[in-house]
Amino acid sequence: MPSNLPASTPYAAPRRVALLTLGCARNEVDSEELAARLADGGWTVTTDGSDADVVLVNTCGFVESAKQDSIDTLLAAADTGAKVVATGCMAERYGRELADSLPEAAAVLGFDHYPDMAATLDAIAGGASVTSHVPRDRRTLLPLTPVDRRAGSVSVPGHGYGSSLIVDSATPAHLRPILRQRLVRGPVASLKLASGCDRRCSFCAIPSFRGAFVSRTPDEILAEAEWLAADGVREIVLVSENSTSYGKDLGGKDLGDPRLLEKLLPQLAAVSGVVRVRVSYLQPAEVRPGLVEVIAGTPGVAPYFDLSFQHASEPVLRRMRRFGSTERFWELLDAARKIAPEAGARSNFIVGFPGETEADYAELERFLTDAGLDAIGVFDYSDEDGTEAANLPGKINDDEIKRRYDELSALAEELCAQRAEDRIGSTVDVLVDSVGDDGVEGRAAHQAPEVDGSTLLVDDHLGAETTDLAALRPGDLVRSRVVGSDGVDLVAVPVEMLSAATGGRGATNVGTAAAVGSPA
Repeated sequence: MPSNLPASTPYAAPRRVALLTLGCARNEVDSEELAARLADGGWTVTTDGSDADVVLVNTCGFVESAKQDSIDTLLAAADTGAKVVATGCMAERYGRELADSLPEAAAVLGFDHYPDMAATLDAIAGGASVTSHVPRDRRTLLPLTPVDRRAGSVSVPGHGYGSSLIVDSATPAHLRPILRQRLVRGPVASLKLASGCDRRCSFCAIPSFRGAFVSRTPDEILAEAEWLAADGVREIVLVSENSTSYGKDLGGKDLGDPRLLEKLLPQLAAVSGVVRVRVSYLQPAEVRPGLVEVIAGTPGVAPYFDLSFQHASEPVLRRMRRFGSTERFWELLDAARKIAPEAGARSNFIVGFPGETEADYAELERFLTDAGLDAIGVFDYSDEDGTEAANLPGKINDDEIKRRYDELSALAEELCAQRAEDRIGSTVDVLVDSVGDDGVEGRAAHQAPEVDGSTLLVDDHLGAETTDLAALRPGDLVRSRVVGSDGVDLVAVPVEMLSAATGGRGATNVGTAAAVGSPA
């Protein structure tokens, strides 16, 4: 329990906490860990902030717009009359500074509060004053050598078991409680591979508040995958700050196993009920030929490459403290497409980085024009607190950054729409996400949840033999023929049922589901 928690705080149950999540899929998984901890501590967990004793906001602190969204959500939550508590990345990053500037928040809590979050919220709901988090560089909290980190006692979201959830350390992972309660039902769920990052990209502050890279063990990941599958999950999306580093801190005394992800993926694809495994957040400089082969060539693993290129000009990449070039990135994409010609690929890019010349910008346009990416995210550079790039010379004025951002965004939209149009006539395997008044919607293997577009399934009015559209339901995997496109989205006719959803434990409402479950 945090040392600043008043021991005399009275406990009154049941209490209701609304858990609101902002930011990326990693945050969503962290929230589901918090939900399990809170429910285990006697709280009723919901995602509806309109009737709660406490609203816990899992904030995002990635870029300025995300920070503003977090502030707006906290202020809106305060209007409900509930006590408002901030946690997550922005809270970890700014701590007391955020608390001082946001008196509407009852407390600002960091990752070290996660194991005792239920007791801490008990105290806050009971009227006690809890000292807000004091930020520190979390990279310094664990040993520099990756294989020594598992002996550390630092709280890392997604790792370990706190309070009454502790099981003997010798207990096999598949017999331990799963420290997770799902907040969003559906056939797709993210699963955390690791937390933190050891890279030192000059524009990124994430390692300073997320900490050093720490992998979860394969048995933990497989046990959670089986638990998710038993709950009706059909597609598992592996998330982390850097998935290509997975396993480097696991293994023998002196050396981790950088090929562990290549070994793990076929095991995950073999989990009963799971029809698709997708890997997110690949660092191009760490992608090995063996990993490309496994992702592109393993049945049940989506031939999908979420590659964090960020730029294509070598001088800009060096200032970013990254590696690569237009030709090397093209070679990486070509290697994947030699194995799986229809493989999907997406990436993000920063324009206006300090020192980016017109020639650098033109090189980025040259790369994108021939890369054949399915989805492209474009970000305009802005200084981030505590990053090396904030102090680099050669800053570009805001008007020029905006010009480049608008121009590249338009090019990206055109290129991605053309890539989708090129898929017309091809066959894709669509996982059905939703069935409703707006039709049957799902995603092909090259379309990750929420970020890469979707596929609308329609009847074939020409009378050809097809799968009955009315019979489809979320979780079905259907082979389909692409007949049209709209931007990055596809329109397809279902041809063959590959794997019908069989259901799971049932779509239990949040708050009535068990907080801690054992794998089926």
